[in-house]
Amino acid sequence: MAHMIWKGAISFGLVHVPVQLYPATQTERVGFNLLDKRSIDPIGYKQVNKRTGKEVTHENIVRGFEYEKGKYVVMSDAEIRSANPESTQTVDILAFVEAPQISFLYLDTPYYLAPDRKGDKVYALLRDALQDSGKIGIANVVLHNKQHLAALVPVGPVLALNTLRWAAEVRSYDELKLPAVQKKSGVTARELQMAKKLIEDMSDTWDPAAYRDTFHDDIMALVERKVREGKTEEIDEVEAPRETRRSADILDLSDLLKRSLGRGKAGAGAGARSSGKRSKASDPGDAAEATEDTDAAKDGKRRGARTETAAAAATTAAPRRAKSRAPARRAASATASRKRRAA
Repeated sequence: MAHMIWKGAISFGLVHVPVQLYPATQTERVGFNLLDKRSIDPIGYKQVNKRTGKEVTHENIVRGFEYEKGKYVVMSDAEIRSANPESTQTVDILAFVEAPQISFLYLDTPYYLAPDRKGDKVYALLRDALQDSGKIGIANVVLHNKQHLAALVPVGPVLALNTLRWAAEVRSYDELKLPAVQKKSGVTARELQMAKKLIEDMSDTWDPAAYRDTFHDDIMALVERKVREGKTEEIDEVEAPRETRRSADILDLSDLLKRSLGRGKAGAGAGARSSGKRSKASDPGDAAEATEDTDAAKDGKRRGARTETAAAAATTAAPRRAKSRAPARRAASATASRKRRAA
């Protein structure tokens, strides 16, 4: 079980919730020591005067704040403690806010809060009220003699305390050169459609256990192999990995998106989600082309229909014209016959 950091209380209004604070994370990083390769002895460090290069003993070391280049205000530990926020071991709630309002950029270190000294009922009351409201608490808390802003968040059955970065600690992105948003960025509707389709194909539920620190695993496997082979103090010659050119070298964004589509989760190593029954036109690129072909076919049909209508009208009009000329032909024939008889 994790070691308890401190006992204290959550305070909001006149309500106090007795709690114990525990770390919510543990370090799994690969650590290396610096060694003397001649004897494999660890390398140590000395504290030296940077101007003279001579070693300085512990009793002669003080703390100082550099207020100008090369000029310092010297402070004792007692002075620093007197200026620090008092360590009250209280999570002092300042306000309640909607959870989505806090950007992940401000999140720092998570801790667990467990009920203490028969505080189960009031602990459960605060936790359940936060869950039902959809809000989280914003609080001040002192940890390790340093004041922090923190978020009090219900996570299932536990209340978590996540320290937050102060506003001045988060850099503004205004200094970055970023592309324009939406239509002004030069992205076409077809490219946007394909990109959204690719996102849809690669979408999954969040499962942190599905992801591994492969660097850690590979280094530990290398350590175990060298111990097993008795090569703990030998450095193997390793060929530099050969660089492989990836599909990102393709300059045509549409072509790159079309190559990515269809791979979906399989390309990310998670397996395809599709049933395989989609038609070819379900590819956004093909869908766009199919739409264009369909529109052309519709135009052709409309032109064909107009041609057929005109032909039918001409066919109908021809008998009418022939019928209208028939009486004139009969009258001319009768006149010619009378002239022959009179002669």
